[in-house]
Amino acid sequence: MDNLPVWAYRLSVAIEAAAVLAFALSGLLAAARKQLDAVGVFTVTFLAAFGGGTLRDLLLDQRPFFWVEHVHWLWLLMGLCVAAMAFMRHRHFEPTERAMQWPDALGLGLFAAAGVSKALHTGSPALVAVLMGVVTGVFGGVLRDVVCNEIPRAFQDHRPYAVCAFIGGWAYVGWWHWTESAAQAMMVCVAVTFGLRALALWRNWVLPAWKA
Repeated sequence: MDNLPVWAYRLSVAIEAAAVLAFALSGLLAAARKQLDAVGVFTVTFLAAFGGGTLRDLLLDQRPFFWVEHVHWLWLLMGLCVAAMAFMRHRHFEPTERAMQWPDALGLGLFAAAGVSKALHTGSPALVAVLMGVVTGVFGGVLRDVVCNEIPRAFQDHRPYAVCAFIGGWAYVGWWHWTESAAQAMMVCVAVTFGLRALALWRNWVLPAWKA
């Protein structure tokens, strides 16, 4: 796999920052609704932002973890938690959730691409690599909801989320096998995942529910 060009790397870093912020804010809002203390707020925020990537690395037996290698993200999350507890009020929740949708969709695509790429680098089969992309993009939110004693939103709101990452992951694998370009495959994965998620939000698509 080739290295990302400078412009693509800078774009991925910018999207990654927006994604981490969006996922962290989702953790903050969940912790605020449960009225957790400062330790609980940071824990839920951390799980939302980094839980998926950490679980992926555990499954793939990869070290060091992303947040260990880039410790500045931990300082940023601590500062975000302190600022939110000091200044965020209930009236800010709804507009914050609306503003998070698009960074979250972009982040889902980038995190899915990162998970697929890392798994392929370890020699994992295509299906395993795609599932690692889904784990990276989705399971931070799953862990957030489990810790907050909720049924994970990704499993119960019926709006396509993990499915978008799954399809985007296959787009990565297919493009990479066709062109052998990791940079192009990453951009295709982000575009497909984000596009599907945006369409799902715009058209209000829902997945079929189990009917006993």
